[in-house]
Amino acid sequence: MLRRLVQLYVGLCLYGISTAMFVRADLGADPWDVFHLGVGKVFSLDIGTVMILTGALVLLLWIPIRQRPGLGTISNVIVLGLAANATMAVLHTPDSLWLKTALMVAAVVLNALATGMYIGAGFGPGPRDGLMTGLHARTGWSLRGIRTTIELTVLVIGYLLGGSVGVGTLVYALAIGPLIQLCLPWFRTLPKATPVSAKVKAVS
Repeated sequence: MLRRLVQLYVGLCLYGISTAMFVRADLGADPWDVFHLGVGKVFSLDIGTVMILTGALVLLLWIPIRQRPGLGTISNVIVLGLAANATMAVLHTPDSLWLKTALMVAAVVLNALATGMYIGAGFGPGPRDGLMTGLHARTGWSLRGIRTTIELTVLVIGYLLGGSVGVGTLVYALAIGPLIQLCLPWFRTLPKATPVSAKVKAVS
């Protein structure tokens, strides 16, 4: 349990850090952060605050689809925004293009590692992932179709509100799936296997 808790909160903090790195790279953000940036620009809010408010609002959408939040879900709402804001306060946009590119690539890799960590801890999905899986369970629509629809929707809204879209958006869309698939098995917590001798004794 302790290992899972540490993994959960380290993963969430790293996810928030990767978000700030994406923003500071200034080469385009992932779809949800395009939305966060757009809303922040309209209402003059920092990205961390928008992330927290958006997470809370998305949780309300869980009610009609009867999803139940876990510790990881609630923690996701709070920790990501706080970690992103703390990192934004100390990290600045690099001057050169190659440093911006390096920061963007590092952000994508760190985001995948962080996602593997907090999902692998097994304390429940984040609000946005839970919305996707809940809709799938209630409607029978494909996960891929639901995720694509949600992310395209928030991307378009965020862009129209002034969020940052660029090459980083495309890189994230192409790379994040395979990277998470690679990273998740490293952090998935599995129950310890019961020795065969113990099983035999239990049966006897």
